[in-house]
Amino acid sequence: MPYEPMTLTTADAGQLLTLQRAAYVTEAQAHRDLELPPLTETLDELITELVQPAVTALGIRDDTGRLIAAVRLPRMNHEPHAAELGRLVVAPDQQGRGLGTQLLHHAEMHLQPRVTELRLFTGEHSEANLRLYGGHSYRKTGRTPTPAGYALIHLTKHLN
Repeated sequence: MPYEPMTLTTADAGQLLTLQRAAYVTEAQAHRDLELPPLTETLDELITELVQPAVTALGIRDDTGRLIAAVRLPRMNHEPHAAELGRLVVAPDQQGRGLGTQLLHHAEMHLQPRVTELRLFTGEHSEANLRLYGGHSYRKTGRTPTPAGYALIHLTKHLN
């Protein structure tokens, strides 16, 4: 049964940080990089981001109230036609149930009408992420090497 995504606030920051760290452990292992920003982000840094008017954070809670999936959408003021999708995370024990897809669709439906392009990036060894995004019409637009020796894959989806 799909859950209704909700807007997250600073009151959710502790649970969001816990979820983010749990979800990114597999990414860190796949890329052999324990210094991924989602793993090193502090609670204060997360709260600072969540209070920014240009950032929308969405989450899904299960029937017990546990935060099990989340995504952030920072607006790109320098490119009003584009938005960025970041830190899409699903609790490891909830993966494969369609929660990431549900958040993708919800995020796309709640963008400002002027947004015609949604952008994101993921690590080159994030096979499940690349399959998810590719299956939802995101197309690879570039690669950026990292100091840790792997590449970030940039993807874009053109919206109607």
